[in-house]
Amino acid sequence: MLSHSEYGATLRVESGIELPELPSARIAVDVHTPDFRSLRSPPVVLVCLPGGGMNRRYYDLMPSDGDSSFSFARQMSARGFIVVTMDHLGMGDSDRPEDGYLLTADLLARANSQATDVVLQRLREGSLVPGIPRLPHLLSLGVGHSMGAMMTVLQQAQARQHAGIVLLGFSTRGLPEYLPPEARELAADPVAVRAQLPRLARKMFVESYPVIRANAGSNSIYSGNNADPRAVEAIKAARGPLLPVPAFMSMLPGNVAPEAAQIEVPIFLGLGERDMAGPTHQIPAAFHKSRDVTLHILKEAGHSHFLFASRDGLFERLSLWIRAVVEIQAERAG
Repeated sequence: MLSHSEYGATLRVESGIELPELPSARIAVDVHTPDFRSLRSPPVVLVCLPGGGMNRRYYDLMPSDGDSSFSFARQMSARGFIVVTMDHLGMGDSDRPEDGYLLTADLLARANSQATDVVLQRLREGSLVPGIPRLPHLLSLGVGHSMGAMMTVLQQAQARQHAGIVLLGFSTRGLPEYLPPEARELAADPVAVRAQLPRLARKMFVESYPVIRANAGSNSIYSGNNADPRAVEAIKAARGPLLPVPAFMSMLPGNVAPEAAQIEVPIFLGLGERDMAGPTHQIPAAFHKSRDVTLHILKEAGHSHFLFASRDGLFERLSLWIRAVVEIQAERAG
């Protein structure tokens, strides 16, 4: 399905993947393209993964009045970038196995990596989006929010597909204050705790696809008084159940610290001033192998950054960062 907007076109596709655990599974993807005349050279694609309890519509928030300023996908495509938004297995329009505990972070990372390969190959071949020619020099950047940022780190450590990664609302600190004592103790041994993740997740989330009900405490973290009410309403369309095993993993202290320490590409860290990722200026230390780590703090923003007025500064700052990454790649290639 292809729909057009003032920014270009949005194409909905399904990417087939092959996993031993889930043969012939499908991942749902939206491809937001700029007007071809504004496509940057070399072309850049942002591959976006949503956080826990969210589907890919998180990146395309549209209130009833049609204000596109809340949509990451539309704002970045208006700046000349291709934006790909992807549903994790078990979420949105992607395939959902009956047993949600099968969906470990490792399996999701492998699935997302395969789907990314398919999309990138078809964009480079010119076979994905009508009207967009071959893009052999396409540059890929990974984008993730919250648990999706954790998945972006895992995918980059495993597959090294992206020239840079954007991590929003994330740190390797986790949320230890919400964990049972057993999990906090096991977290000191990353190998041991990962082997126990399905069991621990079953104890904490008694349903295969748990739905977390909003309350005053969660609302203050995710949105709060400074969020635009129109966006707060729009984000309801992006909500879904949690994937218990990766959600539990994202709460562990040191969740993907070993993988974060392997990342060598440039990293953009976006954190709300009232986010839930811990002391913001300590977060870059987890990525000590990267020589280019940028920290951007959104004024008066909570965890769901696109709901707040400071999103405009985020979009513009990120656009400048992407251009810098492109220049770095050009220098290395030259």
